[in-house]
Amino acid sequence: MSEKTFFITTPIYYVNDVPHFGHAYTTVAADALARYQRLRGRDVFFLTGTDEHGQKVAKAAAERGQTPQQYVDVISGAFKRMWERLHVKYDRFIRTSEPEHMALVQKVFARLREQGDISLGEYEGWYCTPCETFLLESELVDGNCPDCGRQVERLKQEAYFLRTSAWGERIRQYIVDHPEFVRPESSRQETLGFIDQGLRDACVTRRALEWDIPVPGDEKHTIYVWFDALLNYLTAAGYLSDEATFARRWPADVQLMGKEILPRFHATTWPAVLMALGLPLPRMLFANGWLLTEDGDKMSKSAGNVVDPVVLAERIARIAGGDADLCADAVRYYLLREISFGQDGRFVSEAVVKRYNADLANDLGNLWHRSAPLLKRYCDGVVPRAEQPTELGAAVAEAAGGLEEQMANLRYREALQDIWAVIRRGNEYIDRRAPWNLAKSGDRPALHTVFYDLCDCLFGLTALLHPFMPAVAERLRGELGVADRAVSWDDCRGGAYPAGTRIAPGKPLFPRIDMKDFAAAAAVVGEPSEGRPAARSVASDEKGVREEAMADTKLISFHEFEKLDLRVGEVLEAEKVPGADKLLKLKVDIGDEQRTMVAGVAEQFAPEELIGKKLVVVANLEPATIRGVESNGMILAATEGRTALALVTVDRDCPNGSPVH
Repeated sequence: MSEKTFFITTPIYYVNDVPHFGHAYTTVAADALARYQRLRGRDVFFLTGTDEHGQKVAKAAAERGQTPQQYVDVISGAFKRMWERLHVKYDRFIRTSEPEHMALVQKVFARLREQGDISLGEYEGWYCTPCETFLLESELVDGNCPDCGRQVERLKQEAYFLRTSAWGERIRQYIVDHPEFVRPESSRQETLGFIDQGLRDACVTRRALEWDIPVPGDEKHTIYVWFDALLNYLTAAGYLSDEATFARRWPADVQLMGKEILPRFHATTWPAVLMALGLPLPRMLFANGWLLTEDGDKMSKSAGNVVDPVVLAERIARIAGGDADLCADAVRYYLLREISFGQDGRFVSEAVVKRYNADLANDLGNLWHRSAPLLKRYCDGVVPRAEQPTELGAAVAEAAGGLEEQMANLRYREALQDIWAVIRRGNEYIDRRAPWNLAKSGDRPALHTVFYDLCDCLFGLTALLHPFMPAVAERLRGELGVADRAVSWDDCRGGAYPAGTRIAPGKPLFPRIDMKDFAAAAAVVGEPSEGRPAARSVASDEKGVREEAMADTKLISFHEFEKLDLRVGEVLEAEKVPGADKLLKLKVDIGDEQRTMVAGVAEQFAPEELIGKKLVVVANLEPATIRGVESNGMILAATEGRTALALVTVDRDCPNGSPVH
């Protein structure tokens, strides 16, 4: 038999409303794990999808004047589009309205009924319609549903029950004997406590509803949506339809889900079904925490406080003037870097921008956009062969070695911290080795080693970043001149980058964002749900941004232009401003005097590079004190967003102080 497939699942998402950040959190985490396992050479099967039956779905469809099938087709399509925009590469998108799945559910139900694990009885108790959940009196909170807080109703009806209670002790013992089965530890302890309260038999049917799967041989009943949904994993694995495929895929290796559905369903009802069928249990059930709003409330569709991650990424791209695909990766990065997976975390859109500026623009983007211009200047953009051992390649290899343990334990945050330690080391390396000084001294072997080491480091980083930020990794590989080489784990070993390659740097990966500009743009959330107004559409939001930009762009007269005193100034001295990573203090000769000017170009230009350059400066700008230094004038530079790309110079020698018209 061929190697066991690494089988990863997300919960299938209920389609009573559009997808949001909470769904993206779990799915992006699953995608990162799937990409990592593929990178390591594993045969991966990544499953996600939508849960499409139930009372809430039928109600939502009726409110919109649609049939349930029409409605679920629209919402399921919205999930697929979101995953495409967030670069989620699943292997199977399952829908519970598929005939294949409905047939499997009926087969499993019939088998469990025949062997006595499902039997007919009478249910009397509390029921939450929004959550479609049966509840014990002891589970209510102030008489309401413990999950959604809404009013419950008393039901008494004939129903079929799964003998969950018969498997309770065996499930408990399995969890005790296999500490890796339910994770994190807080969820494991919660599940054990839930079992210790006494598992009750689970009600798995209701009175017949048109939009549910019928109980085979009993038209008075349809199958409860939660029982139906859990079986999607078996359908996709090939159970009862493809014996060879099922043998490779089952058991699932990692099943991800929100913590609210773990004890009652995935860690008790689901194992009971599998044990009754004589099937092995999944190797790991991992419950991620809740994504909370800034106020600490759970993000949910019913509360109307959800955020669309795709719209947020597009807004960042518009404000920064950046690439939409790379900004989608910035959102992925935030989700996996900001919160320890398995714990609750607050989502604050401004925090996404802070991560974007600090980690992506200042660290990763800076490493490449400092390296590439120097390489083009001193080696014509062709990466030379190293003539000495490289240290950054070794750092990449070390980080790759640690990534295996981090990913095995779903420690995404820690994995990214380790990767960013390499990126920051690369920036420190540029400062320490000062390639501009090596070029001036004529030490070509050392200069070549530095350039190769930097490009080899970035090449290895594309492999390390691929699971988390696939579009960024692809863009970097293109600019490193290796777009035709498929990403490989071997790229991380150090010394893997092909010397002699010509780089092709483009515009900045992550142009910096001014927080004021971001705050000025209105937040865009998901589609309207009951109780909250409709948000602006993406199209109308884009139109508003364009109109605002046009309103700020005003024509000036020639008389107003003449007020500018533009001159040629020669940089005599340059040094960093203490405590300010972005600022340089310059002494500039503007002809009749020497001026001190502060320029925000320290991330793109070393002080030594500027000495002797003749730049165009604004000489009549009123003085400003910046970080304790009085600046009298301004140098001009071409920018992308707020990132300096090139300084404005003169194309031939001319006297200092020459006017510029």
